[in-house]
This record gives sequence, structure tokens and C-alpha cells, in this order.
Amino acid sequence: MPSSVIRFHRYAPDRRELTVTFVSGRVYVYEGVPAELAAAFRDVRSKGTFFNRQIRDRYACRDITREYSDPAGP
Repeated sequence: MPSSVIRFHRYAPDRRELTVTFVSGRVYVYEGVPAELAAAFRDVRSKGTFFNRQIRDRYACRDITREYSDPAGP
């Protein structure tokens, strides 16, 4: 089922980083996310609800929207 909030997500197990692209176009990297949590996020039906309850405000994050949309820079 498509999420009304989350467009795409990707997990890098070697760095324990979860990259989340929102429908708004914003892209954030969440740091220190356990592989088990990333797998549960991947498999859950309601991604937005899971994200809000289990990831948002629980893991350090950085906004990479600009880097992601324009890797060449200004």
C-alpha cells in the first residue's frame, strides 16, 4: 500500500543509516537505525504511522534534500 507521507526509503546496513524521501520532496538520513527496525519499516503496511512512532524523534537525522536533488551543487 503506498504511503501518503513517504515516497521512498533505503537502508544502508553497513552504516546503519535509513534514508527516507518524503512525498514533500524532503530527504533525511536517520543514523544508528538497527537492521531489525529497518526491516520492520520495510514490511509494515502503514509506513507513516510506523515512522512517527518508531523512528521520528528517536534517531539523529540530517537533512540531505539539497545534496540528494542537486549533487553537483550550486
